[in-house]
Amino acid sequence: MGENAGRRIVVGVSGSLGSLVALHRAVGEARRGDAKLLAVLAWELPGGELASRRAVFPSPVDELRRAAGSRLLGALRTAFGDAGPGVPFRGLVVRGTAGRALVECADRDGDLLVVGAGCRGWVRRAFSPSTARYCLAHAGCPVLAVPPSPLESELASVHRRIGLRLPLDARELTDGKQKQKQN
Repeated sequence: MGENAGRRIVVGVSGSLGSLVALHRAVGEARRGDAKLLAVLAWELPGGELASRRAVFPSPVDELRRAAGSRLLGALRTAFGDAGPGVPFRGLVVRGTAGRALVECADRDGDLLVVGAGCRGWVRRAFSPSTARYCLAHAGCPVLAVPPSPLESELASVHRRIGLRLPLDARELTDGKQKQKQN
């Protein structure tokens, strides 16, 4: 067996654009390193564990777990179609916060943890913890934080313009790309 036998690339998948970019990067790393891919989707009860315990009506845990599994399969299908990633892989649905679940899954010697770093402003950082930051601070293995695709910010801009009902000319998007290529 080679020196990479049993090596795994663990990647966090949520279905977001950032996680799909990370998923593609993880597949590339698995190909280069002759490693197996472990795609992990973490899910939590609505309102968190404490709120769920105090709720009058219990959360439908089995239904939520199945929905998380469907989300993982949907993300894999979105990223790779029916052909799959082209490397040996396994999907895993884990109950818990994303950062903690990923760090606990990437627990073997030789593991590489791949997460989407997402573009986050100060407001979002203040009110929503970053999975990438958690993984970088707590993982016992190397962590690859994949920056968002440049297309993600362009898409966000288009969504803002649509939301504000501002005029949108698709030629502006392609003209901007042409100008970048010329420079």
